[in-house]
Amino acid sequence: MHHQLPIREVHRAEIEGISANSQGIILAIKPYQYSSFQEITERANHPILIVALDGVTDPRNLGAIVRSAAAFGAAGVVMTERRAAAMTASAWKSSAGAAARLPVAQVTNMARTIEDAKKIGCFVIGLDGESDETLSGMKVAKENVMVVVGSEGKGLSRLVREKCDLVVSIPMRATTESLNASVATSIALFWVDEQRRK
Repeated sequence: MHHQLPIREVHRAEIEGISANSQGIILAIKPYQYSSFQEITERANHPILIVALDGVTDPRNLGAIVRSAAAFGAAGVVMTERRAAAMTASAWKSSAGAAARLPVAQVTNMARTIEDAKKIGCFVIGLDGESDETLSGMKVAKENVMVVVGSEGKGLSRLVREKCDLVVSIPMRATTESLNASVATSIALFWVDEQRRK
C-alpha cells in the first residue's frame, strides 16, 4: 500500500528546534492510541500474561518494559494514567518498535484493575526487592499471570501490594541495592516464559 504523505522542506534550525537527534528528518504523527484493559484481555493467548506498571515514571523504562513484554509473549502492558510515564517519543524509541505491536492500556485505578485481572483468572505477582519470597519459588507454568512492577523510587504502592496474590524479589548479590524497573520486569518475564516452555 502506498500513501501520499505531504512533504515540507524547512531549514535545519527549525528541525533542531524540535529534536536534536532528528538526523535531518521529522515525521508528524497522531498521538499514541492507548488500548483498554478489556481489549488486552480479549486478544490474549492462554495462559494469559499481562504486565502492570504501578507508577513507573521514566519513559525509557516504559519503552524497555513494552519491548520485553512483547519479546516474552505478554498480551499487553497496563499502567496508571496519573503519576506515570506516557507513551512519548522517548518511550516509543526505547520500545524499539514493540509499541506498534503490543497494546498499552491506561487505567485510572490499578488496584481495581488487579481485581478485574483476578476475575478472569489471573494470579497476580508483585515485584518487590524487600520480599522474602523469591522469583525462583514461583510456579506459574499453566497459570494466567499478571506481573506488577512498582515505581523506580518507591516500589509497589501499599494498596497494590496488598492486592497481589504473591510478592516476590529477585535474588541478587548483597553488593547491589536494586535493579531498575525494566531490568526487573525482563527477568520476571523470562522466568515465567521459561516455566511455560517446560
